[in-house]
Amino acid sequence: MSAVEKAFHGLRHMISSGRMAAGQQFPPEGDLCEELGVSRGSLREALRMLTALGAVEVRHGAGTFVSELRPQDLLSRLSLTVELLPLDGLLELFEIRRVLEAHVMATAAARITPEELRTLYGYLEKMETIDDPAEFADADHRFHAEIARIGGSPSMEALLTVFRSRSRYYSVFALPEGPQFKRAGDEDHRLIVEALARRDPTAAANAAAAHIARSERWLDACRPPVIEDDAAARE
Repeated sequence: MSAVEKAFHGLRHMISSGRMAAGQQFPPEGDLCEELGVSRGSLREALRMLTALGAVEVRHGAGTFVSELRPQDLLSRLSLTVELLPLDGLLELFEIRRVLEAHVMATAAARITPEELRTLYGYLEKMETIDDPAEFADADHRFHAEIARIGGSPSMEALLTVFRSRSRYYSVFALPEGPQFKRAGDEDHRLIVEALARRDPTAAANAAAAHIARSERWLDACRPPVIEDDAAARE
């Protein structure tokens, strides 16, 4: 184990054991180096790694603190690793996404308000009239994100956002089969909204699972190239 790894695991244990609580300031560098048996350089690199993961925050002029450790914030940092997955790895995640999207959809069917339903119908109508693949991808993301907000916890919403954002690097609607795919996707979205409008959790869950399974088949069969999308990369 390198000195940086030693420092990283030592700091992580301080947090996971509860010794360092959310919002608490770390001891001075010298004390930490002595306790962990590492140099200042190794300690600082370990702190940078934890900062990238969202577990630590540096407040200029004040010191280094444990973050608030909110689950949704930490889960959103999964994008750092999920974005490294090749298409085969991404397709493996679709099994998880199918289960989560179906669960969120069923819960949304029980919770949705008339105002939220009107918002979804607005997204649906917009998606059905859009021809530009990039605009459609943005509207599609907002549609699914709204349902995740209605039916899920902040943690669930953050996790599904990570999965969806990675998928947006592959623009299947820009392929020759794109118009056909879009029509099928529009039908899926309408079935989802109609199930939510009926407050039918089973139908909503089934419609969501079928929609995600269809998207998985598109990616698997077409093997489209990665699309450089600045908007997706920023999410």
